[in-house]
Amino acid sequence: MAERIRRKRKRSREDWIMDTVIMVFCILILFATVYPFYYVLIISFNEGVDASKGGIYWVPRAFTLSNYSSFFTDIKWVRALGLSVARTIVGTVITVLFTTLVSYAMSFKGLIGKKYYMIFIIICMYFSGGIIPYYMVLRTLKLVDTFWVYVVPGALNLFYITIGRAFFEDIPDSLRESAKLDGASELKVFTRIIMPISKPFMATLALFVGVGHWNNWYDSTFFVKTKTLRTLPYLMMEIINQNNTTASQNVNASLHQSGNTTSLSVQTSAMVITVVPIIMIYPFLQKYFVTGMMVGAVKE
Repeated sequence: MAERIRRKRKRSREDWIMDTVIMVFCILILFATVYPFYYVLIISFNEGVDASKGGIYWVPRAFTLSNYSSFFTDIKWVRALGLSVARTIVGTVITVLFTTLVSYAMSFKGLIGKKYYMIFIIICMYFSGGIIPYYMVLRTLKLVDTFWVYVVPGALNLFYITIGRAFFEDIPDSLRESAKLDGASELKVFTRIIMPISKPFMATLALFVGVGHWNNWYDSTFFVKTKTLRTLPYLMMEIINQNNTTASQNVNASLHQSGNTTSLSVQTSAMVITVVPIIMIYPFLQKYFVTGMMVGAVKE
């Protein structure tokens, strides 16, 4: 019996070849995915003028911290970073709160007009009026060229309402009923019972919404005119889109840089600063993220 099991476990030459091919392929995919981030990192620690000569692939050739010094000493970049942080925190908290509240309400079986609410949400989720009507709405609400244009329009995530409704429908009604029998109000039921057991859904929502706010440059382009309200992603896109030498020289002058830094080297340091917070936050939300991705996927 033991000999038979040993023979079954013995792998053939074809198995070894196939596993080797798969392993090599995975390593190549991993390298193609990770190396661009690594390259940006080493360029951010290299002198900008030296990096412009090329030939840097694995380690900085002329190590320096002047790129990060130029970033943090320039008021434009620091202000944009602060706006991005404030937008991400405020926008994520508001979106998670409102989306969770509406999802929880939509999960009530006795909700009057529930079917029509869902039809309305689905229509709004798939169809848009376009950029011009959207701009007119924002202008009517006096949100254009204000900080709140980053937060208010995305306060309700329609897609996650459908996901959250499925999640809350799986919560037994007996939990709410028992709390109400003990004299708890609907608000207390939501804050003391529903929210603690909704961490997978809320953490997944917070992760996606937070990353969306952190990386968004679109609304700064179309809905903000004041330069002091421009976010970090917009400034990065602005430098990327500057293709003529005159514009690049103006940016270099405005950055108060030393002779060893360039707009590209400061931009790489801005990229690293942009990516690091997401990398640091993700491990803490990963356990909720995996569970949250399965919300509503299986019905028993």
